[in-house]
Amino acid sequence: MQHRIVVLGAGYTGAVAAGRLAKRLHRADVAITLVNPEPDFVERVRLHQIAAGQDLRPRPFREMFAGTGVELKLARVTAVDVDRKAVTVTAADGLEREELAYDTLVYALGSGWNDGGVPGTAEHAHEISSRPSAVRLRDRLAALGAGRPVLVVGGGLTGLEAATEIAEARPDLDVALAARGALGDWLSQKGRTHLRKVVDELGITVHPHTVVNAVEAGGVTTADGRTIPAEVTVWTTGFAVHPIARASGLELTDRGQIEVDTTMRSVSHPDVYAVGDAAMAIGPGGKPLRMSCASGMPMAWQAADAIAARLAGTKVPRTPIRYFQQCISLGRKDGLIQFVTADDRALDRALTGRVAAGYKELICKGAAWGVANPTVGMPARRRRVARQQTRSGEVDYARS
Repeated sequence: MQHRIVVLGAGYTGAVAAGRLAKRLHRADVAITLVNPEPDFVERVRLHQIAAGQDLRPRPFREMFAGTGVELKLARVTAVDVDRKAVTVTAADGLEREELAYDTLVYALGSGWNDGGVPGTAEHAHEISSRPSAVRLRDRLAALGAGRPVLVVGGGLTGLEAATEIAEARPDLDVALAARGALGDWLSQKGRTHLRKVVDELGITVHPHTVVNAVEAGGVTTADGRTIPAEVTVWTTGFAVHPIARASGLELTDRGQIEVDTTMRSVSHPDVYAVGDAAMAIGPGGKPLRMSCASGMPMAWQAADAIAARLAGTKVPRTPIRYFQQCISLGRKDGLIQFVTADDRALDRALTGRVAAGYKELICKGAAWGVANPTVGMPARRRRVARQQTRSGEVDYARS
């Protein structure tokens, strides 16, 4: 009987994990099912480009995984029962329900936007954590006349990329950015100086040290009583993990992330692995890895390699996950590459300008290429699943 591996979610981490497993394990021994509600891979790191009116190259999963042995199931995950080792999914049309049994589960459902419980956000703000939401924002911005105010709330990487992309694409709009702290306060001096230069050149108004208490149709109100006008408010203050895990029976953090060990294996259920934003893994310096593609893809590599090794009965590799840089696009013509320590603290070194924009583009293209070519560039040897006999029957090494 084949060992059934079900991968939930086909973002960067889920797609990479499924492809790597297909490369590592012999096709006759495993059945790999990848569950995702959309038929195309979404480059989440480029969603601000969609919002600004740009078209991205389609990347159909059926083409990406053709010939790999990975079965794509277009469905939405509605429940995970780790005690019964079963996942309930609903077809894309919402009419047909199905239960998928698994021997090993890779949970990669990722995250969505986090409104932080701020009143009016869900009703009046736009977000760019998914392709549909980015398209809605694109259409809303396209309908705005010249001079209309647009406010991006959140001064992190997503907020900076969204504000600069919109301001570059639509210089006729009045774009502003509201940040809890100072502009780019986590960056090096060189990084902060360049960021300020670009923001000023693009005509973006910055509201530093600003906490938004409520969002309304015509703008936001702040904790210090100010009103900032906005015909369109874009909310980018952080991410919230997919809620399915809370009802699964897995051990979670207070934020709803699945607690995993250094191999991305659930600390409470050894048949489950979690990667990307859905997982809480410890990185260098004892710090939790942040929600990012920079963390998620190495987590997927680690999980796939650990699963393959345990199934084959070989030594489980443990590769430390560390950071090297933060890549920030500042429109299509400019960028900022902030080099960081292993635990993600800014160093004095940074690349800026067109060189940084090119560097960031290479990073994005490389990540997309790795997802689109899941079995290229890896050793061709596929391991056979080893089994041991017990009194209750045949049990594979994935449980050890």
